[in-house]
Amino acid sequence: MKIREIVAADLQAVWELNQSMVPAVGSVDIERMASLIDLSEYALVVESSEAIDGFSLVFAPGSSYDSVNYLWFATNYPTAHYLDRVAFRQSAQGQGFGSELYRDIEQRLVQSGVAELGLEVNVEPPNVQSLGFHKRHGYVEVGQQRTPYETTVSMQLKKLGAD
Repeated sequence: MKIREIVAADLQAVWELNQSMVPAVGSVDIERMASLIDLSEYALVVESSEAIDGFSLVFAPGSSYDSVNYLWFATNYPTAHYLDRVAFRQSAQGQGFGSELYRDIEQRLVQSGVAELGLEVNVEPPNVQSLGFHKRHGYVEVGQQRTPYETTVSMQLKKLGAD
């Protein structure tokens, strides 16, 4: 398994993976995905045997990202970075890739002096697997919000460097 920055040649595969994971992640067209990758501070893929098994995007405070969930963190935790669009293909789940990706992201952020990382997880409809994963990795709920796309999300935050 290898974690690396997303490159232009990855766009189609990353977009297809994103779309295969809706509603756990939001649906976007390929142009929007390219824009999100460009806006993100970290755009990472998890790769094994030269196939993309997963990806994630991390947005810094002050980004022009217009997600209602990012904006919630910008208002309530203005120094927190925001972890968005974590997705893994079904065949890669349960192999520890997510834990490795989170360790990598958190290490990058701590080395950059970042103290908090926020994210959201669906609670309506419930994403039980994701809620359990984030609890095990030290994320705690700091609020909830109803989104315009008819879900309720748990806003979760982790104080970095506190493991």
